[in-house]
Amino acid sequence: MNNHQKKVKIWDLPTRLFHWALVLCVTGAVISSKIGGNAMVWHIRFGLVVLALLGFRLIWGMVGPRYARFSTLAYSPKIIWQHLLQQTSNSLPHAGHSPSGAASVIAMLSLLLLQTGSGLFSSDSISVEGPLSHLLRDASISWLTWLHVTLQWVLYALVSLHVMAICFYYFAKKINLTRAMLTGYKTGIETPMATDNRWVRVIGLTLLSGSIVVLLYLWG
Repeated sequence: MNNHQKKVKIWDLPTRLFHWALVLCVTGAVISSKIGGNAMVWHIRFGLVVLALLGFRLIWGMVGPRYARFSTLAYSPKIIWQHLLQQTSNSLPHAGHSPSGAASVIAMLSLLLLQTGSGLFSSDSISVEGPLSHLLRDASISWLTWLHVTLQWVLYALVSLHVMAICFYYFAKKINLTRAMLTGYKTGIETPMATDNRWVRVIGLTLLSGSIVVLLYLWG
């Protein structure tokens, strides 16, 4: 098997499940917010699960396998900019996230933390209140509610850029990033494989499910 065909495990199972669970929950939160009314109960629930997923990702980014760690996202602004300027259709794929992809991950996770954090304290002053809104005064609640509503447009922009980047890699570079996040494997690279054995999966899935259960229990 030549280098172009060789498969290398990059994304462990907990990281992949986190990714797709985040996609589903963010989508559910957006749809339920647009429906409004009784669906806002689900908007809060989806938001809490997103917060739990982010909590898991913060832990996994420190103790997880090689390519899940935040240390692999540590690119300088100069390197990120150079990577954006040097995009070509025949460049080889990166083992984990590319410099620009790493910047996108950091931006997305940071934005979702702000979005879910502000949502905990938001209120529409009628029937929908965040789980922690009772802890703040009206002025603070109003500001955080404005922030929560406003940040959705930044989220839409980042998601759109993310989708466009995936399409660019697929059509211009012939690199299927979606398949890699589904199967965990990339091809055409020479790099050490990520650890994805039984213990990694047990520990990761325990942390992932435990984070969700605990948060929903506390604010259920």
